[in-house]
Amino acid sequence: MNVLLIDDDINLAKLLGHYLESYQWQLRHAAAPSEAYAQLKEHQPDAIILDIMLPEEDGFQVCRRIREKWDIPIIMLTARGDVTDRVVGLELGADDYLPKPFEPRELVARIQTIVRRLGKASERSQPVIENEPLNFKGLTIHPLPQEVIVEGQKVKLTTSEFRLLCLFAASPGKVFSRDDIMNELRGTEVELFSRSVDITVSRLRQKLKMKSQRMFITTVWGSGYRFTGESL
Repeated sequence: MNVLLIDDDINLAKLLGHYLESYQWQLRHAAAPSEAYAQLKEHQPDAIILDIMLPEEDGFQVCRRIREKWDIPIIMLTARGDVTDRVVGLELGADDYLPKPFEPRELVARIQTIVRRLGKASERSQPVIENEPLNFKGLTIHPLPQEVIVEGQKVKLTTSEFRLLCLFAASPGKVFSRDDIMNELRGTEVELFSRSVDITVSRLRQKLKMKSQRMFITTVWGSGYRFTGESL
């Protein structure tokens, strides 16, 4: 397992690096966002540990920029226990949140859980993503390569957003509850990540919005979400 720590705390990097060696994990360290971006271009890690308090730009900005290009699991660290920080981090694409100070063993467990969930989600989602394009009025989905076109314009989605779209588009009109979505895309621990389901759906819905403001994904109050695209 290769892990990238983005944190200006040199002592933490040394201690955590030494601890992860016992799991035969390799820790790369970036003390500033510019170092992190350079490393990501050279070596894509299996997971990222991201502190909120950073030089150059804060962890929220870094999370946003990472999510624009990479779909790597992110755990955010902060010395602040504000619920708002947790929500903002999840809205920007973080997968989990851990306040400082933390127990290294808990951090390892959280990374293992996230990577395992994403791996299982990828395996389960493969039957949904077939080679034939899915065509709807104003929307075309090309599974291979992962390409989405809305009203003639390419739309950039993260891997998680694309898998979610394919899940919806494979069953137009079907109502998916939060639990359904978590079971399909993220595995277990639904309660912990139910808020992130709403956030992911919201991001996807905004990216797919047409000029007419028509939405391809609607909310079924008290039940979940439904894809309303018109097949061609």
